[in-house]
Amino acid sequence: MRYRMITTDGRAKRAELATVHGTVQTPLFMNVGTVAAIKGAVSTDDLREIGTQVELSNTYHLHVRTGDELIRRFGGLHKFMNWDRPILTDSGGFQVFSLAGLRRIREEGVTFQSHIDGHRIFMGPEESMQIQSNLASTIAMAFDECPPSRAEESYIRQSVERTTRWLERCQKEMARLNALPDTINREQLLFGINQGGVVDEIRISHAKTIAAMGLDGYGIGGLAVGETHEEMYHILDVTVPYLPQNKPTYLMGVGTPANILEAVDRGVDFFDCVYPSRNGRHSHVYTNYGKLNLLNQKYELDERPIEEGCGCPACRSYSRAYIRHLFKAKEMLGMRLCVLHNLYFYNTMMEEIRKAIEEHRYAAYKAEKLARMAGGE
Repeated sequence: MRYRMITTDGRAKRAELATVHGTVQTPLFMNVGTVAAIKGAVSTDDLREIGTQVELSNTYHLHVRTGDELIRRFGGLHKFMNWDRPILTDSGGFQVFSLAGLRRIREEGVTFQSHIDGHRIFMGPEESMQIQSNLASTIAMAFDECPPSRAEESYIRQSVERTTRWLERCQKEMARLNALPDTINREQLLFGINQGGVVDEIRISHAKTIAAMGLDGYGIGGLAVGETHEEMYHILDVTVPYLPQNKPTYLMGVGTPANILEAVDRGVDFFDCVYPSRNGRHSHVYTNYGKLNLLNQKYELDERPIEEGCGCPACRSYSRAYIRHLFKAKEMLGMRLCVLHNLYFYNTMMEEIRKAIEEHRYAAYKAEKLARMAGGE
């Protein structure tokens, strides 16, 4: 791995990350394909066309359905899904939070009840690393617990201490797996995850601890899970300065275009979120003039594309009226076109962000972008 800083503008970073599966330019948005597919009938050929740099898949979900052993037999996730660029796999740690009613946490790891068929699954740091090694992703995330942001401070502190111990185990197991001759991707990278709810002291202390561990990159987890945007931005303000500036910083699961613009300004350079695909599947599309709901009747005879000047496959060929008709007729093509548009919008926004940082005009760009999106059509 080689993370090279190209320039900075304030705290905003413009860099590139060289990996075994290619070099990516940051800041970047990872397009979320939880089960090795972008929801909305979007293919990997589509992803290449709309400028996707990194695809993100989920360790837990691929383990319980289809199975990582089967994917290993195919030669890893890249071959399985026909994707030749970097893949990041999250560790299954977020499911410790999202499947709270179906799991039990102990020091060894977490016992889950499968959300598919109810069978019991155990996953600890070693198991998560083994699954991700089978998937042969470019970047593996460490197994952690994501405590609720409003949990008692005493619980958050205990949880973070356990997450640190789990990270040490992940690092040891990753080194073992990458040394095996039959490992598919022996250059797999490991990112650790900062946790701590919305408690400044715990966040800072944990950032210092994991920064000293010499990891390949650093995620900031446990945000966008119930706290306000202002609280999230504050945690970034106090935490990011204690993470290595010569490594990627990844704000996990975030977020809206405004969230990304604000986080870039605070030194974050990796993002992922299900919003663009989820909203697209429900007829909500992002534009430089705010978000539109194409099911609104006012678009019934609207001959314009979703956004004038947009180069996505939907805007190049179809009208708002036609896409609205597809949703009314319950045709999958409507979802597909809106997902493609939204992912293209996010990927293009990241290109704009990178250019603005290079030209040392990020503050002006951010202000103008936020004002336009808030103003509406």
